[in-house]
Amino acid sequence: MKTVLLTGISGYIGLHCAKELLNGGYSVRGSVRNQAKGQEVRSTLEAASVDTQNLMIVELDLTSDRGWENATAGCEFVMHVASPFIIANPKDPQEMLSPAVDGSLRALRAAKRAGVKRVVLTSSIVSMMGSMKTGTFGPDAWTDIDTPDVSTYMKSKTLAEKAAWDFINQQVEEVPMELTVIAPGGVFGPPLGQNISGQSMSMLDQMLRGKLPMVPNAAFPMVDVRDVAKLHVQALSLPKGAGKRFIAASAEPNGFQSAAQFLKDEGYKGPSTRIAPNFLLRFVANFDREAKGMLALLGMNLSCDNSQTRELFSWAPIPFKQSVLESAAAVKAIQGKA
Repeated sequence: MKTVLLTGISGYIGLHCAKELLNGGYSVRGSVRNQAKGQEVRSTLEAASVDTQNLMIVELDLTSDRGWENATAGCEFVMHVASPFIIANPKDPQEMLSPAVDGSLRALRAAKRAGVKRVVLTSSIVSMMGSMKTGTFGPDAWTDIDTPDVSTYMKSKTLAEKAAWDFINQQVEEVPMELTVIAPGGVFGPPLGQNISGQSMSMLDQMLRGKLPMVPNAAFPMVDVRDVAKLHVQALSLPKGAGKRFIAASAEPNGFQSAAQFLKDEGYKGPSTRIAPNFLLRFVANFDREAKGMLALLGMNLSCDNSQTRELFSWAPIPFKQSVLESAAAVKAIQGKA
């Protein structure tokens, strides 16, 4: 049985990756920041009918070397999903940049020392399209982090991924460690468990409660969390996957307005399809860090070239509408229990 170290197992994407890995016959070492989270992960997976017999929980911190050597020992693969994701720009950018960049390098160094064959790294399309407004981007594109309005989160994903590629490209061994990058678009899809604190689910939660009177004027490629997890697991053993960046998102742009419209058409009363004027968000951004973190998205209408992912993974994305409606049903059920 092949062993995978999965960092960030307690997150929205991490839990779905754990489910796919365990159901796919892998032995999983899932990293959490504290053991209380570990028990929650186990219970959440068991509630989703996942056999957790081959799950081991380890404590790791992206900003500390402690525990990484033991966590990677005997692993064939590392799936590095953990990274801070907050839309709001932190007061000190290093709060987000340091764990993202140093955490990726820490995972790669530990993997390398342990003789790991391949690392699958979770990046994001914001490392490719963060400095664009219109047009189509592909796996060769990189965000220019010096562009005005590029958020700290976009910088963190871009710098972390670039650092990872630099590390991989500097190897001198005859059989170097391999890296495959999965870059999801905006992620929707039903969460595992009761946690809806992630950015897209909390936005959906606010929409359904009628707490979002207007939505931002932005449309870009989206993806279902279940597809993201499947692609991560396939990427472990995809022969042609080494050394490539894969976009995990549908080709066409989808906006928050279209998500709200799907919900209204389905009979939900809370969502508003009114688009917030850009000037209003720019004004609010002067004193609201979350609004400031969204400035790069304003007026964005972007498509992507996902042909490499579709072809090599034989992938047909879950439609965005299905993703939004199934997410909403899950969030509503969680709201009902709250």
